[in-house]
Amino acid sequence: MADVLLLNSGGSNYTSLQSAFERLGATCLQSSEPADMERASHIVLPGVGSAGSAMQAIRQQNLAEQIMALQKPLLGICLGMQVLYESSDESMINCLGIIPGSIHKLSLAPGIRVPHMGWNNITSTQPNPLLQGIEAQDFYFVHSYAAAISPNSIASCTHGSAFTAAVAYRNFYGVQFHPERSGPQGQQLLANFLSIRA
Repeated sequence: MADVLLLNSGGSNYTSLQSAFERLGATCLQSSEPADMERASHIVLPGVGSAGSAMQAIRQQNLAEQIMALQKPLLGICLGMQVLYESSDESMINCLGIIPGSIHKLSLAPGIRVPHMGWNNITSTQPNPLLQGIEAQDFYFVHSYAAAISPNSIASCTHGSAFTAAVAYRNFYGVQFHPERSGPQGQQLLANFLSIRA
């Protein structure tokens, strides 16, 4: 089974992610060492916190160029997905610039709370191996910022207005929700990610 590297980039949820991948039979390591990135078949960029702190950690460890040069599958989770975009209104910061587009604060609307916390349904917007068998199911979200729907979106969600729930661009994938907290459908998504090859 695949060797998964949880990129040590200042995020969190490492323990729950490691457990989720190990339940799938994958070996899992938390590191930011170039040699470990080279050996792993799949890279995961977790994230809980702010875009500013995440990008600061990435730059301090000289990870930006390594991430941008990756040819193997990478999955960004929550904030880890957001920093794959060009910029974020949170902290008004330039991000990695891998995926075209920017991150904006969720729209306020009557009866809508921000942050968006809890279970919500995602809808597939185009076929992709990451979503095989789980095109319309509930996943667990915790976020205040999101990406608009774009040609690279593979799933959407609505909280006040529609936003990108999952994205795919070349070998880079991202989910705004937390698959490691999303039960069987989250496990299925992580299994799908492991099935994607460079």
